[in-house]
Amino acid sequence: MPGEHLPNADAPCFSCRLVAPSTRQARRTRLCAAEVGECAIEDPRHLLRQFLMAKKWSYAVANVSIILSEIVMVQFPRILGEFTNTLSRRQLTPGRVMDYALELLLVGVVYVLLFGVGQMRNGRHGREFEYLLRKRLFDHWETLSAGYFRKRSVGDLLNHALNDVRAVREALSGGMNILTNSIFLLAATLFMTLTTINVKLTLMSLIPILFVPLLVIWWGPRIRDASRKVQESLSDMADLTEESLSAISLVKATANERVETDRFTKRVDQIVRRQLGMIQRSAMFQSFIPLLGSLSFAIALLYGGYLTVERQISLGAFVAFTLYLAMIITPLQQIGFVINNFQRASASMARLRILLSVAPDIKDSDHAVQHIEIAGDIDVRLTSFTYPDGDAPVLRNIAFSVARGQTVGIVGRTGSGKTTLANLLPRIFDPPDSSVFVDGYDIRELPLSVLRAAIAYVPQDGFLFSTSIGENIGFSSVDATPEAIEQAARNAAIYEDIMRFRDGMATQIGERGVTLSGGQKQRTAIARALLKNAPILLLDDSLSAVDMNTEKRLITRLQQIRHGKTTLIVAHRLSAVRHADLILVLDGGELVESGTHTDLIRRKGVYSALYRLQHDGEGVTG
Repeated sequence: MPGEHLPNADAPCFSCRLVAPSTRQARRTRLCAAEVGECAIEDPRHLLRQFLMAKKWSYAVANVSIILSEIVMVQFPRILGEFTNTLSRRQLTPGRVMDYALELLLVGVVYVLLFGVGQMRNGRHGREFEYLLRKRLFDHWETLSAGYFRKRSVGDLLNHALNDVRAVREALSGGMNILTNSIFLLAATLFMTLTTINVKLTLMSLIPILFVPLLVIWWGPRIRDASRKVQESLSDMADLTEESLSAISLVKATANERVETDRFTKRVDQIVRRQLGMIQRSAMFQSFIPLLGSLSFAIALLYGGYLTVERQISLGAFVAFTLYLAMIITPLQQIGFVINNFQRASASMARLRILLSVAPDIKDSDHAVQHIEIAGDIDVRLTSFTYPDGDAPVLRNIAFSVARGQTVGIVGRTGSGKTTLANLLPRIFDPPDSSVFVDGYDIRELPLSVLRAAIAYVPQDGFLFSTSIGENIGFSSVDATPEAIEQAARNAAIYEDIMRFRDGMATQIGERGVTLSGGQKQRTAIARALLKNAPILLLDDSLSAVDMNTEKRLITRLQQIRHGKTTLIVAHRLSAVRHADLILVLDGGELVESGTHTDLIRRKGVYSALYRLQHDGEGVTG
């Protein structure tokens, strides 16, 4: 029945079953997801704000720990300053040396413990947000329509999921640690110099550092723009890599390795140029900060040395101040590094925001019919259909009706619109209003989950996942038992082939089922559809690679197990549809003939001509 095979909300998705996280990790990520909510969020900044609010107390503990570590750290120059004063007064004894050494050791140990706790907590939260953002990105892709993916390459999308998300995570975890550490180290150091050394010396030494904010405002946008261009180039390279590896058999068979290498080299050269541009801007930005720090050091040495000579400050205070000044310069350099990271993350966040703002073209109607169980009656009254990105209709004047339980064949020459027609039924592409009906309902008024749950669809490529044969067949039902999977394999005439493999159902088939033959791939995909046991079965040229004897066995088995259920078979080879109750013949995007095999042969039209070509062995049947 419709809806029987809808996945349980608590059941793991197929990808989760393939790569199951550890229990502890799974518990943590589930908790994290629950804290930020599962509502549809289009802006990743919104997701980030929610995440930060959900983790505010944990972040507070981490940042307080880092702040306390810096308060401890700034005691280091003070202790060395006291040591210097004691030494200059010739009051140093072995016991006093031991006391100073223990104080320094204690400072170091406490600093490491406090800073380590803060760094660890912020780093973990960064990884949790990375998980959430990638999951939200993947969930969003799952909602988008097929038309979107016709315009976007896999390589570009992978670059979003890998490089852009990683840039955001690095800014959130590493950047958060460094920024908190730098700001409070700077604040604690300034407090110590102003209260324990000399106010005028401190202010004089800070004059060059006041130019740092102006440098950030002026140079930051240039780094962000360069980072955006680098990410775009990485997407181009990922596109080419994915395309070349997918076509590696063709490349090798045609000896075109040099051509592909040259194409790849040009893309990489472009990336290198853009990365060098970004590195140059980042390096110039980061080099200015040490330059300003050096000027501050020069002022401190000149003016601090003068104050020491004039005995306005002690030698120990001067030594402590030079150490404090080094502590001031270090966080300034770190802040420059963090700003670079934030600029890159900002560019990545903007790219992700654009991606997540895309709304699906195909979605449930505001007035969708609820609580319906689909039986399998189909009625098509299609005047014309044009792809969303097309200019001219690819289907015209198609009208037919299918009663539940009937088998319908759809045939025609290559490019006649068979697959396009098949894609309209599960709304892979949306048909016009009031043109395709199921059980009397316009399919645009049916919830997508209900409509697609009622259709077992095997597309042309019969896509297989890079996992075991059993898991591929069981993909259509999260509750499938081994016995049910085995029976589906028998029904699809693939069981005997599977049992010839050493590992049987557990056989790993590689990427896209590379270890299987074309016919085995198709029958595995058909077994997956049969396991779903949906009211409507749609096979889109799914028997083209199957030999004639196996095809006959499979068709006979379909007639037995699909009794009372609707079956639509799109085929090039007419032997696959001879048994059909109704055969639709498409030509040039139009329905030109319909009837049974006997009727169509008698008419001596398009179907009869195709049959003669194939029967005489003159046509292409694969």
